[in-house]
Amino acid sequence: MLKIYNSLSRKAEDFKPYDLRQVLMYTCGPTVYSYPTIGNYRTYILGDILLRTLKFNGYIVKYVMNLTDVGHLSGDNLGDADTGEDRVEKAALEEGKTAKEITDFYINAFMKDLAVLNISTPSKFTRATEYITQQIALIQQLEEKGYTYATKDGIYFDTAKFKNYGKLSGMSSEQILEGARVEPNPEKRNPADFALWKFSAEGTNRLQEWNSPWGIGFPGWHIECSAMAINELGESIDVHLGGEDLRMIHHQNEIAQSECATEKTFSKYWMHGAFLQVDGKRMGKSEGNAYTIEDVVGKGFKPLALRYFYFGAHYRTQQNFTWEALENAQNSLLKIYEILGSYKLQDGMTPSQKYRDLFEETINDDLNMPQALAVFWDLLKSSLPESEKLLTALELDKVLGIGLEQNVAYIVPSAVMDLAKTRDQYRKSGIWDKADKVRKELFQMGYVVEDKSDGTFRVKKQF
Repeated sequence: MLKIYNSLSRKAEDFKPYDLRQVLMYTCGPTVYSYPTIGNYRTYILGDILLRTLKFNGYIVKYVMNLTDVGHLSGDNLGDADTGEDRVEKAALEEGKTAKEITDFYINAFMKDLAVLNISTPSKFTRATEYITQQIALIQQLEEKGYTYATKDGIYFDTAKFKNYGKLSGMSSEQILEGARVEPNPEKRNPADFALWKFSAEGTNRLQEWNSPWGIGFPGWHIECSAMAINELGESIDVHLGGEDLRMIHHQNEIAQSECATEKTFSKYWMHGAFLQVDGKRMGKSEGNAYTIEDVVGKGFKPLALRYFYFGAHYRTQQNFTWEALENAQNSLLKIYEILGSYKLQDGMTPSQKYRDLFEETINDDLNMPQALAVFWDLLKSSLPESEKLLTALELDKVLGIGLEQNVAYIVPSAVMDLAKTRDQYRKSGIWDKADKVRKELFQMGYVVEDKSDGTFRVKKQF
């Protein structure tokens, strides 16, 4: 039985979806105005591991991730997401591009990062700008039920009318906003009230704005997730994920507006990944340590080494990133490739049920990836036949996703092996220049040849 820690109840619970055949899952994706950091990707890896674990347990999963391409204002860094500049608009003006050019570029970059980190593609990506009609309809539902009011700058949700506001964070609206570093909007009825629809400022032409029953403007940041999740997954979903920074306000507001509109439980389970620190410090652009995947690759590391690194700490525990720690993770990953690359497959072998069960037990304990890695290494050190270990490792990699199928050269293409044999013939004939030329050709194909002392050779995939 899969157990996960539910942020809503603040305890580990048996996972029981509404429909035992299919899990409905939603995660907050990136605001696509810049490159996500390795801190952001720790959260997206959490979503990927949960998805893989659910499938490992036999569930069918409908998984949606949003792409915020409008409405996320810079004021959330100061404790009030209804103030400041629209992040996408600001980036577009700074780079002299349209908003769509900005969002298309960073969405494309995000997709490439997901691929190199071997993060599974969700069932659907949803862009906020493609759900404006649904967001307006949801606001209208709230308006009809008396949960909204108008100010000079927008339509706001009245949190005082939702008796369970604060149930996710366990704090009152006043406590939630104690750390805010901006003056509250004097027109707000309550400090925690939030914008559902923002009016375009007079005398300005926004790059992204739409007509609405309340005037020209754009949706608030929070309403988009509720509208997209409800539209794609239904009014009650099984699990909602995100970083711990979203628990206090963004997810709190999603619950309020969704449950007031539908009168149903929005999400049965809430999961939040802890922050990633860098050298023991908070990660941030102002600190100069908001590293990206490009930074990781630029330092000579493989993206899958970063994926492996994330498994070194439980997702609910803060993790400290250092380049030395990443190097250790890469060394461990390459060691796995090397060990498994020396194994040969034999007919008639099957994966070890013992190690599969042990692995499933660890991942079903609230996605305990550090322990899951320990089980994986115990498998490699076991006395099982090599072929059985290899098949089991491939089975466990359905969850780990560390690229064994692509990086372990247990099957060398015939064209590569033929070249290696040609090189061996050149060497034995003393035709060293041609042998070296073939060696370089093999290297360009991604393979290296090891010459053994007994006169034989071994072809390996380079890592």
